[in-house]
Amino acid sequence: MSEIPKGRAPDPTGPTPPTTPPTATSGPTPTPTPTPTPQPPAAVLRDPGFCRHSTGHVAVVEWDADTGWSEPTIEPYAMLSMDPATLGLHYGQAVFEGLKAFRTEDGSVSLFRPADHGRRLGLSAARLAMPEMPAELFTRTCTALVAADEAWVPGGYGQSLYLRPLLLGTEADLGLKPSRRARCVFLAYPADPCFGNDFRPLAVSTATETVRVVRGGTGESKCAGNYAAGLLTRTRAQAAGYAEVLWLDGIERRWVEELSTMNVFLVWDDEDGVRVTTPPCDGTIVRGLTRDSLLTLAGDLGLRATEEPAAIDTVRDGIRSGRLTEMFACGTAGVVVAVGRLGTGDEDLTIGDGREGPVTGRLRNALLDVQHGRTPDKHGWLLRIDTAGDGTEAGAPADGAHADRSGGRHA
Repeated sequence: MSEIPKGRAPDPTGPTPPTTPPTATSGPTPTPTPTPTPQPPAAVLRDPGFCRHSTGHVAVVEWDADTGWSEPTIEPYAMLSMDPATLGLHYGQAVFEGLKAFRTEDGSVSLFRPADHGRRLGLSAARLAMPEMPAELFTRTCTALVAADEAWVPGGYGQSLYLRPLLLGTEADLGLKPSRRARCVFLAYPADPCFGNDFRPLAVSTATETVRVVRGGTGESKCAGNYAAGLLTRTRAQAAGYAEVLWLDGIERRWVEELSTMNVFLVWDDEDGVRVTTPPCDGTIVRGLTRDSLLTLAGDLGLRATEEPAAIDTVRDGIRSGRLTEMFACGTAGVVVAVGRLGTGDEDLTIGDGREGPVTGRLRNALLDVQHGRTPDKHGWLLRIDTAGDGTEAGAPADGAHADRSGGRHA
């Protein structure tokens, strides 16, 4: 992959990888020296909610078309200052990522698939004619921020330090063109899953009058405009008592795609056993890393899991007949959460008995067990943070032991 831009955010109070995750140091000494972060209140780490409390630091990387990428710096969380003519604000050159660091069973902290998140940020950026940050630099920046704010990583099962890298075109120019400067700001927050740590099933409404993306557009990119395009429909669904929107394809409005912020899985009771399916990545849905991890873990658990299209009529018929026994959504922020009720037009359908099914719970626990170090990390997804500074070179494991093993899904 080629390369991409520079970046800044109130202060709160092959071979089988080894069982122990590889270790990364925080890279070059960040400059300027960060302001000491206050120790997080115990109450914050017990009940962080979703991204309510910043750690008080951000990591920043800048890019310039002439000089390339800067080294990362760790800075106090502060207001951004930019020109009113900033291209990214006017023409939407803005993409982001979301990834997590977890407190593992031995008390250490590990990032989950950081290089793969970095590669996905690059794919999103390339689609908007923005520079692609090298996965090694992305991983090293995440490592430096987590190392600086390691005390803010909560230890509860399902909890994490959530990182939000935002890449924005920062050149000041009102001409319609790719920005020649960019800034990537990495924010960090102790977090519960975004729908809560109790993983109560969601009620979801099908979008019947609006579409979010179309084939050939920006659907698989995590660009800001995709999420803005779904806000009106999502707000209306929430006013009607639903938590989320299930989006259909933008042409026929027939094929199931994804929720506004999560991929979708369906669990079918076939004559020859249980089958788990998820819509294929055909350019209109995000290549979810949680989605990809679950496809791999399903195989580990002996479940038959495939990528295949699902028509909304087939889904409705499956719910009515009982053949569709479970439906769940997955994503970095929300982890894995059941869908208990589906609203489609004038019909409101309960999936199974409306509660979380066994496949959903089994897959979520398998994922969290790896992330928290309760089970061996045989796919090399974890990168341990070395806060002592005596580990291996930062970024090397991410492109080696932590390479994407998804067999082409690149999720």
